[in-house]
Amino acid sequence: MDRPSFMRNFTDTLGCTQPEVPDSRTVCVGNRKPPAADPPPYQAFCNNRVISYKYTKWSFLPKNLFEQFQRIANFYFLCVAVLQLAIDSPVSPITSILPLVFVISVTAVKQAYEDWLRHKADNEVNGRKTSVVRNGRIQEIKSHQIMVGDIVRVEIEQELPCDMVLLSTESEDGECYVTTANLDGETNLKLFRSLPDTTVLQDAESLESLEAVVECEQPQADLYKFVGRMKFYKSREKDPEVKSLAAENVLLRGCRLKNTPYVFGVAVYTGKETKMALNSKQKGQKFSSIEKSMNYYLIVMLIWLLFQTSLSTGLKYWSDKQSNAVNAWYYRPVAEFKGDYNINFGLIFTDFLSFLVLFNYIIPISMYVTIEMQKFIGSKYIAWDLEMYDEDYDEPAIANTSDLNEELGQVEYMFTDKTGTLTENDMQFRQCSIAGVRYKEVDGKLEPVNPELHAQEESFKNFLLAMALCHTVHVHKEKTSNSNGNVADRENNYNSSGEQARAATNKDTTQLNGHVIDEPEELDYQASSPDEKALVEAARRYGVTFTGGTQEYLEVLVGGDRIRYQILHVLEFDPTRKCMSIILQTPGGDTLLICKGAESTILERSTSGDKDMTLQHVNEYAMEGLRTLCFGHRKLSSDEYDSFNKQLHDASTALDDRDGKLAVAFGNVEANLHLLGATGVEDRLQDGVPETIQALREAGIKVWVLTGDKQETAVNISHSCSHFKPAMREITCVKQENTEQCGNTLWRITEQMQLDPNQQYALTIDGMSLVYALGDHLDTLREICLKCVAVLCCRMSPLQKAKVVKLVKLSPSKPSTMAIGDGANDVSMIQEAHLGIGIMGKEGRQAVRCSDYAFAKFRFLQKMLLVHGAWYYIRIATTVQYFMYKNLAFITAQLYYAFLSQFSEQTVYDSFFLTFYNITCTSLPIFIYGIMEQHIRPSVLSSNPSLYKENARNNAFSLRNCLYWCLLGVWHSLVFFYGNYFLFHNEASFNRDGEMVGLITYGTMVFTTTVLIVNFKLCLEICYWNWIAVVGMVISIFGYPILTALYGGILWYEVLGGWEFFEVTTMYRILMMSLSSWTSWFLLLGLTVISFLPDYVYKMTLYYFHPSEQQKARRRRKAEQNTTKVTAIYENTGMDKDDVNMGNSMQKDEDRGTKTQSVTEL
Repeated sequence: MDRPSFMRNFTDTLGCTQPEVPDSRTVCVGNRKPPAADPPPYQAFCNNRVISYKYTKWSFLPKNLFEQFQRIANFYFLCVAVLQLAIDSPVSPITSILPLVFVISVTAVKQAYEDWLRHKADNEVNGRKTSVVRNGRIQEIKSHQIMVGDIVRVEIEQELPCDMVLLSTESEDGECYVTTANLDGETNLKLFRSLPDTTVLQDAESLESLEAVVECEQPQADLYKFVGRMKFYKSREKDPEVKSLAAENVLLRGCRLKNTPYVFGVAVYTGKETKMALNSKQKGQKFSSIEKSMNYYLIVMLIWLLFQTSLSTGLKYWSDKQSNAVNAWYYRPVAEFKGDYNINFGLIFTDFLSFLVLFNYIIPISMYVTIEMQKFIGSKYIAWDLEMYDEDYDEPAIANTSDLNEELGQVEYMFTDKTGTLTENDMQFRQCSIAGVRYKEVDGKLEPVNPELHAQEESFKNFLLAMALCHTVHVHKEKTSNSNGNVADRENNYNSSGEQARAATNKDTTQLNGHVIDEPEELDYQASSPDEKALVEAARRYGVTFTGGTQEYLEVLVGGDRIRYQILHVLEFDPTRKCMSIILQTPGGDTLLICKGAESTILERSTSGDKDMTLQHVNEYAMEGLRTLCFGHRKLSSDEYDSFNKQLHDASTALDDRDGKLAVAFGNVEANLHLLGATGVEDRLQDGVPETIQALREAGIKVWVLTGDKQETAVNISHSCSHFKPAMREITCVKQENTEQCGNTLWRITEQMQLDPNQQYALTIDGMSLVYALGDHLDTLREICLKCVAVLCCRMSPLQKAKVVKLVKLSPSKPSTMAIGDGANDVSMIQEAHLGIGIMGKEGRQAVRCSDYAFAKFRFLQKMLLVHGAWYYIRIATTVQYFMYKNLAFITAQLYYAFLSQFSEQTVYDSFFLTFYNITCTSLPIFIYGIMEQHIRPSVLSSNPSLYKENARNNAFSLRNCLYWCLLGVWHSLVFFYGNYFLFHNEASFNRDGEMVGLITYGTMVFTTTVLIVNFKLCLEICYWNWIAVVGMVISIFGYPILTALYGGILWYEVLGGWEFFEVTTMYRILMMSLSSWTSWFLLLGLTVISFLPDYVYKMTLYYFHPSEQQKARRRRKAEQNTTKVTAIYENTGMDKDDVNMGNSMQKDEDRGTKTQSVTEL
């Protein structure tokens, strides 16, 4: 295929056409075209430049402004500012422009700093030195210059710069070790292998002679999947030789090379197409319940603004027709001459816009930037909390987002994984069943439960060999010797009867295939699955030691003899088959398949062995909470193996539907098994799990456990972690074979729950039944689940976990949901829930990377939700309502003055006050409140989980509470305006020279009253006073007169050379003159008392007659503190217990007699 034309490239760039992307890509190794009759089609690949930044120095300003003006409040104030410039505005345009510029600038500076950090990180990665093979020599280039097809050389401890197919390593077997911590968080060594055809190409010269092509799928995000093949052109006359490529042949960008001096690989994915980049895309945006409600209330405020604007516009023209206006000889004739009373649409619309500008400050523009900064800083407290720091792994808690801080206080349903989340994911072998005989580990030895029963020696040996050979464990070897230079003695516990075997010692030299091995080694097993590592270690304890191998063979040590098995095929585990297999050639030349997996798979595919007794033992292990696996094997004839080998080769080299073809091939060979036995592995609960679940239940959070484990294991864990309680009636819906049977079962459960509605129910349902329930009986299933106290879903797939979360999430009541897990299989439900929590476990970091918050231990959830969640929610809820209150209290005076001024569109406030009210006069205290407020101490919140329920369903931001704050704002505006009007309306003077008060003085006093009382109101809401809160309040209250004095005490118009904003000097020394009279101070004091009197009465009534649980908790805490103080006093004076009790009684009487309580305690 030729290169696309210039016009096609141009239209693709503009987005007019979509570029043609084939289903697969063809990569020429070394960018050398193969000697083929048909050259590979041309494909354009992206470069290797890493780009995580959002802006460039040229695009920052327009792009950032576009993003910020998508926010409705910013866009609204932009429109108002334009209106003020376009019409004869009653107030200076600077009153809207300056706050808007301040808010936009603060946000822009924050986003610019964050993007600068991204630029810095990108430049560091893109400029990293990298070695590539070009023209038969190794050249050093920068990382961003790597192209698809380049042969890249990576040395030990270096990070891989791109995704590349491994060609060769320093070792002749083509193996290398890497860590994938940057991808999935796993720190254990992982083994990757090259194809045998390229392992000998270990230098630049030999690699230059390689003529090959890699054909693979287009980039996709799955870290553990790769579909491709490699064609080797060894002769121009013959067809190329095709070899399949899998995930174990591909090294991914972000991996770090370990224990291998160097590797060579051909780049197949670069830059934004690497798997690491595809997995780094941002998650879908989530919004908290307060943020959703806040948008509704903002719309209501806009409607109210339009209403009062329309009302004022209509009343203006109505008042112009009244007799007092018609007969106003001192201005009416002039106004009529100028045409001010000629009614037309343009004039009405202009008046409407003028009132809109006058009243627009009811919308709190600074609220968004304040809340954004509060959330950003507040999220840091999670990482700084030492109680959520895990010393074992040196891991603090992580906040991947700050947008959902308050949602931590709203959780109603929690969905949790089991393995690694509730449990340690630290597997220890405990029991096994061999040929129907049950064995148990006792003091490191494997002994039969019934001493009279023993498995046959051959069965025992085959079972241990299966444990030691069927796995993907790798061995990291360290040479050790004793003081004599000999191998350290090792005890061999293998014995066919299960009794303690004879002790055998590894000799200094071992004869193996004619070679003498005289280098003893200490074995360190590395495994991606803790189960596999536990089984291999157990086999080693009982006498069958896996000593390592290559991609061609495995070695085990049995009774002092090393036995080598040639690897023919490894059939990797997948969740659909629920098993894995390995095909080996024994030293005797037989072909042996060993298979391990879930009992549902192995027992179904077994045709011999003691299936009934093994199944009984598996169920018993599950009842004890053990994780179970079954083992089987099968000897393959030459014809059977040849047929399978051909089928497998065709499937593995296919680029289309490879997974489906492989499944068919695997199913054909993993059949007719002989059942060897089963294992029981313990995964114990994490510390504090039962206590945490109980606390969450008391907090009103319903806990659901979603796991892939079998029913018996999951039920046992649910009981041990207090998820299921003895008082609950357990109901089940499992092993449903069709939709009709499932529907009948759900109907019977519904009838049972209706007969006894007061009983607490715990539901257990499995994945098979969920298939039918989620498909045809969705509403019935939801109704049953929501009525249950606890729900356990077992044998689930990752997709089913997400569907169950969505089932509750979309229920009519719209509850707030949270999902918590530690593995990649939990990512779907973590992203589906309103809130996603990741556990830093042993199954990688994919769940952590995709979560909103993450920490190391499940018990930290109690502090995260009950303390931080409650704090964040109250902070944000109060902040939003306080902004609505203070703007109503401030700007409603403009409406009142419109009535007094006959709707003349005149402002009662100076432009200076309109500009700085939200920027300086009232911003700092509420900002500090949203960061540091603790309405209840953490010890009280932790010890009283039921307090969490008071915030449920967005209670603190309910319609009632919002109406209370809004009505309080209206009441305070009435007091501010008419309280001052009552004093000044009869042309009273409080100046010594008898000068009467004008509009500017009146507006200044109204504004002064507003600033003081609005800040005092926040003082009454603050429960946690510290020096930062005190300083912030002092700066706000005393900063206002200082700032106003600077503005009104200097003729800035002359100082600044004629700036139009300061052309009018009506504020000159107004505040100083106003506050020079005692009348002003008595007025401020009286209005303060009048303003807070209804608020005080309302709060005191609630406190004494309808106290909330939080108020009761504060009362108890204060009573305990008083009791402790009194007890300490009496003990110090030497009084006995009766005297102490008498003192306590006296203290209680004194407390009951005290009726004046600080409103701060409310």
